[in-house]
Amino acid sequence: MPRHLKLKSPLLLLAAALLGPSRASAATPAELLDGYVAAARAPADARRGQAFFTQRHGAEWSCASCHHALPTGAGQHASTGKEIGALAPAFNPRRFSEPAKVEKWFRRNCKDVLNRECSAGEKADVLAWLMTLKP
Repeated sequence: MPRHLKLKSPLLLLAAALLGPSRASAATPAELLDGYVAAARAPADARRGQAFFTQRHGAEWSCASCHHALPTGAGQHASTGKEIGALAPAFNPRRFSEPAKVEKWFRRNCKDVLNRECSAGEKADVLAWLMTLKP
């Protein structure tokens, strides 16, 4: 999609992110959330997102293994020890601002935690919860 076209529809924004390297303009967490909700065809649930984030799903790790149960500060990769910046958007404005990067990390991390990719509904729930975390 040409850079000069602005994506107004959250669903189009999500589609651009899912179709590969995005040339779309920067997104906001709210726009990404709207796209995931539209793709899931169900409302996001922040409580369900928090539970998903902190629980193990049959694999060795949970999201909280690296990002901590309250991801408002720096985390640390469980196996490499590499520092990971705060995940909650209010504590790290660069988070959830580039659709292609968001999809890349959801894909990698969900495979580590779930042994599969996350559904649009799971992404919506987690992002909805992360957006409730405020300084």
